[in-house]
Amino acid sequence: MSGQAEPKQKKLRVGWFTFTCCEDSTIVFTEVLNDHWQEWRKLIDFRHARVLQTKNVLDDLDVAFVEGAISSEGQKKRLEEIRSKSKMVVAVGACAVTGMPSAQRNNFDEKTKQEISFIVERFHHLDRVQSLKEIIKVDAELPGCPMNPDQFVELVNMALVKFGVVEEKG
Repeated sequence: MSGQAEPKQKKLRVGWFTFTCCEDSTIVFTEVLNDHWQEWRKLIDFRHARVLQTKNVLDDLDVAFVEGAISSEGQKKRLEEIRSKSKMVVAVGACAVTGMPSAQRNNFDEKTKQEISFIVERFHHLDRVQSLKEIIKVDAELPGCPMNPDQFVELVNMALVKFGVVEEKG
């Protein structure tokens, strides 16, 4: 025994963020963790995931998984901050990818828009609900409502290789 400490395992720095949506992909995410936790806890540093922990930080992320559409100026600014601190941003679920169904109010007739205008104003919503790619550069998309769990696992495994946490299996 040489007395040298083993090099510390590099970990994928991940954030999970949710905006305007039903959070069904967040539920799928936690269910996937039931099957992969023992393996992933050694390989992934969940820097920000409110569904998993109370102490969250938004700093240098390898991958930010972002669920939901953007419906307010505050959400837009937060999304831009997430993008600025992430090497890769993944739009998760239908609302993040297309804006729908959260963006259905974009298609309301004038009478209906007038009827809900006090809510839009009260909660400082944008005039239009937007998908992520309308605001920032998105590197990958996991469509669906909710996302497909197998596609999510595949994307996580790809990111583990891409960011040098594990070697590609030959």
